[in-house]
Amino acid sequence: MPTSPDPVPEGFLSFAEVAIDRVGKRLPGTDRSAMAMVLLLHRVSSAVVYDLESTVHRPAGWSWSAFRLLFTLWICGPQEAGRCAELAGMSRAAVSSLAKTLEAAGLMERTDAPRDRRTVVLGLTAAGEARLEETFGAHNRREADWAGLLSAEEVATLTGLLAKLAAAAQEQDWVRRR
Repeated sequence: MPTSPDPVPEGFLSFAEVAIDRVGKRLPGTDRSAMAMVLLLHRVSSAVVYDLESTVHRPAGWSWSAFRLLFTLWICGPQEAGRCAELAGMSRAAVSSLAKTLEAAGLMERTDAPRDRRTVVLGLTAAGEARLEETFGAHNRREADWAGLLSAEEVATLTGLLAKLAAAAQEQDWVRRR
């Protein structure tokens, strides 16, 4: 295997800077600004998710996916499984599998939909709601730690820019769930 004469990235987040530089040299027509935006957005969001999962959610006894599903139900109330999948950004198969695990843990309940008994409605149990609320406090404190790395003005600017990207992507119909 050939070795690279250039220095190797220090870690997960520094990889982006090295990748942008090397791609620009190897493929000169590359839109480096677009690449930087998407690569950094992905890498930082992955780092945040990993941090939240390892410091908050695993100690609470569940995964990031379980948190997303429980949080969706906490925000929206009981929902059909397919709608939960859409709102949580998960596949229907993942929601189905996870719902069984969370039901066995006493955090969620599954019932037949009134209009179609083949459709499953998912909802939090009282214990699930209490655990989610307790864990969300730790989750939000960790979010504040991340946000605290920026000034209040920078947080507002970043939030506004991300909302603008989200709205534009939705208008373009680029965001399709499984």
